Amino acid sequence: MITVNEATATAGALKRLSDEGVSIWLDDLSRTRIASGNLAELVATRNVVGVTTNPSIFQAAIGSGEGYEEQLADLAVRGVTVDEAVRMMTTADVRAAADILQSVYSASHGVDGRVSIEVDPRLAHDTAATVAEAKQLAWLVDRPNVMIKIPATKAGLPAITEVIGLGISVNVTLIFSLERYREVMDAYLAGLEKAQARGLDLAAIHSVASFFVSRVDSEIDKRLTVLGTDEALALKGKAALANARLAYEAYEDVFVGDRWTALAGAKANKQRPLWASTGVKDPAYKDTLYVDDLVAPGTVNTMPEATLNATADHGDITGDTVTGGYPQARADLAAVEALGISYDEVVTRLEDEGVAKFAAAWQDLLDAVTKSLMSKGVDA
Repeated sequence: MITVNEATATAGALKRLSDEGVSIWLDDLSRTRIASGNLAELVATRNVVGVTTNPSIFQAAIGSGEGYEEQLADLAVRGVTVDEAVRMMTTADVRAAADILQSVYSASHGVDGRVSIEVDPRLAHDTAATVAEAKQLAWLVDRPNVMIKIPATKAGLPAITEVIGLGISVNVTLIFSLERYREVMDAYLAGLEKAQARGLDLAAIHSVASFFVSRVDSEIDKRLTVLGTDEALALKGKAALANARLAYEAYEDVFVGDRWTALAGAKANKQRPLWASTGVKDPAYKDTLYVDDLVAPGTVNTMPEATLNATADHGDITGDTVTGGYPQARADLAAVEALGISYDEVVTRLEDEGVAKFAAAWQDLLDAVTKSLMSKGVDA
């Protein structure tokens, strides 16, 4: 448990981050985190105002079995399928987390206090199935502060438009490229226009666009290391920040002009950029790199707990570290391209790998739950 003195001592950097207009969301959820009071404690003491989940997070939580024994036993007695069992467990966790964050949701008028749950990653290339799954998840969780996560694949783009058009708030995930990010924002605006045509209240619809960070450095740094020249090595650790900063520039560009002005007049909300994958993977880099260097108003930073704790302990929050850096960001990405490293090839690979990793994690979860159900005498 975090003591009052510890909370006071460590709140500085997190409070400064919040004061700069960055919403801090926790990139993790489990039954034990909910039941122990840990999530409520992080909300109370660590400026956490939202939660994100993904298939890997649920695979780690439910795969361990801890905290799920009683529900698994009940599900086994009922003879449910493994897919139903997984959905009942994951939506129960998201519902409980949404209840914990309800006061934040109310105080922020729906901006924060959000909990995200992802559509089945195996549906990433199926538009109609993604829409159907999003509707089902929103119904199952049945909380106004839930966000349905939809991957930013080509098939995901029209699904985003349709789901937003139905009045369901969406967290668009697995965005790596600037081109795809602009397509995501366009899909969101199209969805708002559909919702408006249906007579829905645009003020009640919220969205974030999860732009992935550390994986970009991991992939590009690997290639820079292979090149091994001084010029190449000097660029390590720069591509991810450059990519994210240019994404924020695109966000500033899109949410102006006649199209947005018309929607804003109907009380629509901007789709906020969310920095995802902010845990540093290279131990040579400071562990708060993707927090300290991505501070900009109107953004979300979703952090694994280790990154949250590191930021609380020694985060260096010095104000906006994004909007003044666009020329240097363009120069850094151009320098990487000049060395023969294809930006388009990297971001395409990362999207494909992201979808595959989540699908694999989901399958691992299904396998673990199948084993648990069968151990209780039920043929899953």
